[in-house]
Amino acid sequence: MLARITGAPGRCPRWPPRPPPTVAAHHVAPPPGAGHNRRVAACVFCAIVEGAPAHRVWDDDEVLAFLDARPVFRGHTLVVPRSHVETLTDLPASLLPGFFAAVQHLAGAVERAVGAAGTFVAINNRVSQSVPHLHCHIVPRTKGDGLRGFFWPRQSYGTEAEMAGVAAEIRAAAGPSSAAQG
Repeated sequence: MLARITGAPGRCPRWPPRPPPTVAAHHVAPPPGAGHNRRVAACVFCAIVEGAPAHRVWDDDEVLAFLDARPVFRGHTLVVPRSHVETLTDLPASLLPGFFAAVQHLAGAVERAVGAAGTFVAINNRVSQSVPHLHCHIVPRTKGDGLRGFFWPRQSYGTEAEMAGVAAEIRAAAGPSSAAQG
């Protein structure tokens, strides 16, 4: 199912700066019947899917991957679904296996290709998402590369009861699962 290709030279332009949209205006589900081939004319990643210049590293029926034009480190790769969806929560369940299989495979390929000790794999949903088209960052890592774990300060819960309360709120929002109730 997944097939590698060689990419055309070029640079991926960054999405133009814009004021932050409201969640209601920004989070729009595809129209009924749009299927898995939806494209948005103003989306730079949709343009790349349609053939705009980028340094492609992976291409299959559901997923495209290419080098980030402004990488954190050499080999920083972006993995996008071919269909325009803005966030991970918008990605149809039927596309999850192919998308994450490509992410998993490319995390190893990036690591091997650039001689990295590991990778940092991340997805931003709306906040800090520079292009409103779902994309997964695969950033090669080596010990002493200057990145310190996550890019933001870590916090602690005030009490065990507070932590349990937050867990209960998330379970309620998520609905039934096999997760423990405590």
